[in-house]
Amino acid sequence: MKKIPVKDAVGSVLCHDITQIIPGVVKDIAFKKGHIIKEEDIPLLLSIGKENLFVWEKKEGYLHENDAAERLRACAAGQGLTFSEVKEGKINFIAEYDGLLVINTKLLYELNSLGEIILVTLHNNYPVKKGQKVAGTRVIPLVIDEDKIKKAEALMEQQKIVSILPYVAMKVGIVTTGSEVYHGRIKDAFGPVIRRKVEEYGCEVLGQSILSDDENKITQAVQEWIDKGAEMVICTGGMSVDPDDVTPSAIIKTGAELITYGAPVLPGAMFLLAYKGDIPILGLPGCVMYSRTTIFDLVLPRILAKERLCFADFAAYGHGGLCNECEECKYPDCAFGKGV
Repeated sequence: MKKIPVKDAVGSVLCHDITQIIPGVVKDIAFKKGHIIKEEDIPLLLSIGKENLFVWEKKEGYLHENDAAERLRACAAGQGLTFSEVKEGKINFIAEYDGLLVINTKLLYELNSLGEIILVTLHNNYPVKKGQKVAGTRVIPLVIDEDKIKKAEALMEQQKIVSILPYVAMKVGIVTTGSEVYHGRIKDAFGPVIRRKVEEYGCEVLGQSILSDDENKITQAVQEWIDKGAEMVICTGGMSVDPDDVTPSAIIKTGAELITYGAPVLPGAMFLLAYKGDIPILGLPGCVMYSRTTIFDLVLPRILAKERLCFADFAAYGHGGLCNECEECKYPDCAFGKGV
């Protein structure tokens, strides 16, 4: 820190706040610590009695907070992000488009463990909207040892911490089973819910097959939708463990690879996911009909972001997988599914 005349301070960095006081009018900070003095600041500084200023003296091996924040942003940010202007060592990360927020939580922990620098984010696997703030970085001291930033850069040399995966709109085929629906005894309630939810992501529903509880016919219907160009097939009905609920076995009979049948999520425990090649086949439990938010809402954005889910992804849902079923649903701005 050094003391210099105000007239010589353009381009220098303030080491302290400067308060402006006009009796009966204002008493507030006119210039904050870390502010870079501009030519137009000089008249105001003189008017509030500042002939000299204490400014940061650039020193080899040390960085100003703003320069350090820019370097943090560059090494931490992946695809799908825009940024606020750097201010007081802080930069906000903003979603460039609708998509799935992906956080490397291990690297995030290691970065924040370095001290004097922070990166805070929304939860991993959060479905975000264009323009939404998703993360923010901040350098704590006004001046930081450059070695600390070099450690952060080395940590993230191979992988980024924050990225947004864009959704890929898919063509969807729906297979609804159940003799009661097939014979018209009750009206299908699954179809409208599924259509609404997938169309919110820009997907096209190719159509819906309504069948009795016949394993062979269900298998055939799933394959027919794939043959017609479906990039995802969603099956409803017959997902419990009752002897006449044959949808899971019918899905497996297509030759698809079973990822999970059952998941530690409530509502949504009797969920099934399988892949036939690259095509996801979902078996939805009955709760999707009547519960506002279920496992379907957790999994659908990840599938549309072209993640290929594995069993471990579902096992991790146990932490945070219990929905409070609030009277007014605020998902995704709540704890549901946020343990992963």
